[in-house]
Amino acid sequence: MTGEDYYIPAAAMAISLAFKLPALRHNWRDPLLRSVVALLALAGAVFTFAAPPTIAAVNRWTGIANFSAPLVYCLITAFSASCLVLMVNWRGGPPERTKRVSRRWILGYSIVIVALIVLFALGETLEERLRDFDTFYANTPYVGHMIALYLLAHHVAAVVMVVLCWRWSLQVRGWLRIGLMIIVAGYLFNLGYDATKMTAVVARWLGHDLDDLSTYVAPPLASLGALISAMGFVVPLVCQRLSDQWQTWATYRRLGPLWQEVQISAPVGTPSVQMAWWTAGELRVIQRESDIHDGFLHLGPYFDRGLRDDAYDTARADGADEETARAVADAAMVAAAVRARSADPEGKIIGEDEETLMDTSDGPRDLLRISDALRSSPVVHAVRRQVAV
Repeated sequence: MTGEDYYIPAAAMAISLAFKLPALRHNWRDPLLRSVVALLALAGAVFTFAAPPTIAAVNRWTGIANFSAPLVYCLITAFSASCLVLMVNWRGGPPERTKRVSRRWILGYSIVIVALIVLFALGETLEERLRDFDTFYANTPYVGHMIALYLLAHHVAAVVMVVLCWRWSLQVRGWLRIGLMIIVAGYLFNLGYDATKMTAVVARWLGHDLDDLSTYVAPPLASLGALISAMGFVVPLVCQRLSDQWQTWATYRRLGPLWQEVQISAPVGTPSVQMAWWTAGELRVIQRESDIHDGFLHLGPYFDRGLRDDAYDTARADGADEETARAVADAAMVAAAVRARSADPEGKIIGEDEETLMDTSDGPRDLLRISDALRSSPVVHAVRRQVAV
């Protein structure tokens, strides 16, 4: 792999990190957000410092042959810990338990990082190796232990991530499950990286030469694993947000027939709220629901309970369930009230006792059912024709 094969993923991580930093600045106490930022930062650092050109540059700047080796190993170990901590915070649970488990992973991998530095300091690596450090120094005292330790720490994290994500995926549905399965696929590549690296190192211990596995096969597996795993973390967040937006705008559109129906009941001169084209969908839905409830208030004196009961009985006789029949009855009452209000332009009935018969205890869901009934219910269409006659 060339330097570009490392720098391109690093740039992608940096861009993702740049989008997350503003959110972190406004909500830095959120442990999940901090975990995401730490993972992106460490992933970008791993790709950057593992690139052969960067390895050579760091060795040259520090004046220590192979200084990049423990640096990269420490970054990989920290990245492994960040994945585990992110998974713990992502899954949630009691806050105290989440903090306790996160601190244990951080403490354990911090000890591993310290051990890596100590082992490198105790060993001797006089000849610079940019691509085959693991196998070249596999039999070197202390340095070989350092290599084995970082591979073991990375392997433990990969196994734990696969087990956690797989078990969790069996308990959830939707985009979260898809994201977890993507993470599992990514960590299977990481397990392949561990297998090839360990095979090459063990072969060196036994006097054999399988260096190509470590030098040419393992790095692409690690890159693919990291990218796929990162996609697994991002997909549920992005796709769920898009799904929520789609649902919001679908709600806004479904409320349209009911909103248009009650607009005629608004008193002349009633100001309407004008929203900019960039107004969020959630605010538009809230405004549309508010307009509908205001319309119900104006139509209250014209609501006919007897007509509603008749429409309800008709809907039930046609085979509608309880909730649908209630929505059809309310929609028929609204349609009739709108016609009655139109027939009373001077508002002579307004002064009488007002009683709003609308039961919207389920909030937006009832409004949606009423709006759907206004658009498609034969019972409502029949009431409209009856009132017109």
